[in-house]
Amino acid sequence: MNVLITGASAGFGKALAERLTANGHRVIGCARRLDKLNELAETLGDAFLPVAMDVSDAASIPQILADLPTGFQQIDVLVNNAGLALGTEPAYKSDLDDWMRMTDVNVKGLIALTHAVLPAMVERDSGYVINVGSIAGSWPYFGGNVYGATKAFVKQFSLNLRADLLGTQVRVTNLEPGNVAGTEFSNVRYHGDAEEAAKVYDGFKTMTGENIGDILLWLIESPAHINVNRLEVMPVAQTYNGLTITKQTK
Repeated sequence: MNVLITGASAGFGKALAERLTANGHRVIGCARRLDKLNELAETLGDAFLPVAMDVSDAASIPQILADLPTGFQQIDVLVNNAGLALGTEPAYKSDLDDWMRMTDVNVKGLIALTHAVLPAMVERDSGYVINVGSIAGSWPYFGGNVYGATKAFVKQFSLNLRADLLGTQVRVTNLEPGNVAGTEFSNVRYHGDAEEAAKVYDGFKTMTGENIGDILLWLIESPAHINVNRLEVMPVAQTYNGLTITKQTK
């Protein structure tokens, strides 16, 4: 099958591309950094098609899809993996540009690509949309403000897609990972401060991009009559910790 993956140059997307091509599938690997995709293509061979795509540029998406080579035109699985978090400050100290960038990629980009791909899936009565959300879409935390809100959107959008697709064989899953090391996520969030990013994963065994790649592969190769609506995954070291109360001191 043909699988289109956004954010395929690193992290979850790269791990999934490696697993899919090893299992005989073809991958349309999309990302802004074409040089990274080309490096991956050298390893994965002809089954991996590198495509420069900035999902936040919604107007460019239809033409990019129209220009795909004949063997890659049919998209059997769409993995909306591209996304980012920026900043860790509370809302009243956050950078508005960070907020807008997260919204452009995590929300607008995701829905633009889904809107472009979904009609053909419905017409064929076959296809799968996997959205990579986050536990931040369900569980608020300090500094999560707009990032968590974008992932809450992705969760509800996924569920509403399922409602709209009733009567078709098109599947939709929202994958909601918790803490994952070995990707560029925290480096981006801390604006390139590698030392601060490393502290996020210090002192406990967390998940890796390869773990998430394995889960995504399992979803894609699961029986076509089964739909996993939501899948929330965390490392054992991470769990819920109740609510916080600020007590008065006067």
